[in-house]
Amino acid sequence: MSNLSRATYRKLYESLRSYEDVSRVARETGLDPELLFVIYTHRVTRDATKRFYVVKNRSAQLLKEWQRGRSYLDLAREWNFPPVLMAQMVERERQTPRKVFWDGFRHPEAIPDPRLRREVQEVLAHDWIYSPKGGELQRERGRKGEQRLAQWLQRHGLTYRTEKDLRGKFAKTPDALLDRPIGIEGHRVAWIESKANFGDDVELRRNLRKQLEPYVRMFGEGLVVYWYGHIQEAEPVPGILIYDGDRFEQLVPTEPPPETRSPSGPPTGGSTSAPPRPPPRPEAPPPTSGRVPPRRRTPVDRSAYF
Repeated sequence: MSNLSRATYRKLYESLRSYEDVSRVARETGLDPELLFVIYTHRVTRDATKRFYVVKNRSAQLLKEWQRGRSYLDLAREWNFPPVLMAQMVERERQTPRKVFWDGFRHPEAIPDPRLRREVQEVLAHDWIYSPKGGELQRERGRKGEQRLAQWLQRHGLTYRTEKDLRGKFAKTPDALLDRPIGIEGHRVAWIESKANFGDDVELRRNLRKQLEPYVRMFGEGLVVYWYGHIQEAEPVPGILIYDGDRFEQLVPTEPPPETRSPSGPPTGGSTSAPPRPPPRPEAPPPTSGRVPPRRRTPVDRSAYF
């Protein structure tokens, strides 16, 4: 995937105002639609976060307008707010239980009220981020990234432990904690993190603070791969190598350089006390923290719809 300058990224970010803009901008620029969808997701989720309480504070008014006949989608467009979140605002004001709400959105065909059924189906068709299909798209991107990482590790004969293998042993765990450090372009790498995302400035800062810097303190120097690319001007971070997906898959690991000791942490790239990794499993590792977890399937109560 392409790395982008800050100026190019900002231009794309501002041009992706709707889901339909993804295909239009892809035709105009020749960029991968999946990359553009990721950038569109950044815009939608960040705008929704900024405006959430502004909209929430008007939820009583929104309910009155809905009761007068305006649809969820009409209100969402007026307020420039994700349709699923708008419907959730209205239904929360109606005292609809959360489970009942999501049961209806997962099985709209079973909603008995014709108006509600029609409006929920309309919302689901127009919300590619917060709907159940949006969650599945996000999980699928995460699975694809982890599969590519697992294939790279297997191709180079590297053994490692996953988040599942290390669960309960550390406060935070990377996607792949190597059983033995490797050398990457002169650096000693003890762990690799997979990000099915584009590393813009906001993502890089958030990931560094919440995950990557703690990994360095616990395990030593490591590597993060943003499968959809990152900002070209991203500044080097001590102890963390940053790669886009295409460049990462071309890397060939070597013998690691000698470890160096940090006064505030473990030896760079040093070993940990985690148990050996069990034999490889045929499935790819599960999605990491920060991604939408797979939904546990439960029997549907067809009588419990709003």
